[in-house]
Amino acid sequence: MSALGTRLAGLDLPNPVLTASGCGGTGRELAQFFELSKLGAFVTTSVMLQARAGRPTPRMAEAPSGLLTAMGLPGPGIEGFLERDLPWLAEQEARTIVSIAGNSVEEFGELARRLRGVSGIAAIEVNVACPNVEDRGRMFGWHPSAAASVIRNVRAMARPGVPVLAKLAPDVTDIVTIALACVDAGADGLTLINTMEGMAIDPGTLRPALTGVSGGLSGPAIRPIAVRCVYQVHAALPGVPIVGVGGIASGLDALEFVLAGASAVAVGTATFHDPTAAPRVLRELDEALAARRIGRLADAVGLAHKPTGFVPPQVRPEPRADEAAPESAEPGDLKEKLP
Repeated sequence: MSALGTRLAGLDLPNPVLTASGCGGTGRELAQFFELSKLGAFVTTSVMLQARAGRPTPRMAEAPSGLLTAMGLPGPGIEGFLERDLPWLAEQEARTIVSIAGNSVEEFGELARRLRGVSGIAAIEVNVACPNVEDRGRMFGWHPSAAASVIRNVRAMARPGVPVLAKLAPDVTDIVTIALACVDAGADGLTLINTMEGMAIDPGTLRPALTGVSGGLSGPAIRPIAVRCVYQVHAALPGVPIVGVGGIASGLDALEFVLAGASAVAVGTATFHDPTAAPRVLRELDEALAARRIGRLADAVGLAHKPTGFVPPQVRPEPRADEAAPESAEPGDLKEKLP
């Protein structure tokens, strides 16, 4: 693997930058601006069994340093996804992580079964931040046993060898307990975090700004919470790979997640105002590692947990005043290879 290569739940990725589920559309929208194959992976919008139109508008509202959304998971359903979207992503040579969502444990399992014999799937991301119709609409991700039931069923139905990632919500008392339950149930890795529940009231209409009343808060506003979750889970489960998500808009943001313990990061809300955000974050992360003389991304993963003064083996020493800095200290030719 290259210096920016990373290993995620058995996947060897050329770099650690992914798209966040729901923020890259079908992939066609972002492909106008850069090649999807240049990213570590493309994460799809959460796919459900049946086609859905989603909630009526307004279903998005700006918030201080973030965005509130209550989309209702619109999409073509598993049939439309397998017929149109997944083949197109394969043509782009994108490493595709399929996000799935369901209203019951059985629906999650059925989705995994439908994906079992399909090629072109690098991993399955299980969106357990979904309402559980069998439990009065409470989210699966709020309860260790409910989240574990979903993961256990998906793991049993998914093709052997295809990694299963559990995407967890932060609106819980102890995210470490839920993460542990998911790993015990068969999750090969974790995606931290999903959006946080919030709401806004329109002072003009004097009513909730979203038709769904509350929605998911994303963007820079939740980044400190996401970093905390990654740090806590990595401290408790250091051997479990983590995808860090939540308000990443720059290479330094991405580096913060890596230092907290993430092996990969996903860029989401930033793509709404900058569709080239993901490849830009990758370039900036490469520059940030080089500026700190860290030769490999792997040496930065979880570095914030190390004792003060710890120096990773691949960190290059500072050159003496009478020596020129080695060429490898620069970001290299990555800029020429990426859009």
